[in-house]
Amino acid sequence: MAPSSTAATVSARAVSVRSASAAETRELGALLAGVAAAGDRIALIGPLGAGKTQLAKGFARGLGIAEVVNSPSFTLMAEYAGRLRLFHQDLYRLGGAEEAIAGGLLDDRQEAGVTLTEWADRLAPGLDPDRLELRFFLADGDERRIELSTTDPAGHAGYLSVAAGWGSRDVAAGKGGEMESGA
Repeated sequence: MAPSSTAATVSARAVSVRSASAAETRELGALLAGVAAAGDRIALIGPLGAGKTQLAKGFARGLGIAEVVNSPSFTLMAEYAGRLRLFHQDLYRLGGAEEAIAGGLLDDRQEAGVTLTEWADRLAPGLDPDRLELRFFLADGDERRIELSTTDPAGHAGYLSVAAGWGSRDVAAGKGGEMESGA
């Protein structure tokens, strides 16, 4: 059988899913927010138009945030109140980690909420070693491949489990998708 648009590939430290549309990417974000905990830091990495902001919009909705969420490219960080406080950062305009630190984008307030950072590849992983990384890859048309990976599988098990379940939903519904597991 050919993999469906939502097939997932799973390993102990990573899950790869497909999203067929912006709406599906927002749906994934909302489901991931359901397992979010205070202090979580999530790095969103991918090219322009890959779906990072769409996932952030869904994540905000999943936290119960009713405000419109847009990419904070010019303000660098937007803060929203929900079940957990959401700190939505966009490092696109920054030249590197030094500018993020100088701009106050890493502060203790974020321990009380969840931080989503678009263009997080501009922030060295060493400055944020426990983050969950979501890498977005363009596919055909509106389809995207989204890889969730972590160096802390125990700390991010909920996210990995939700993504694996979301990615295999067509399999469970008997729609012909496949889910591959790896070590």
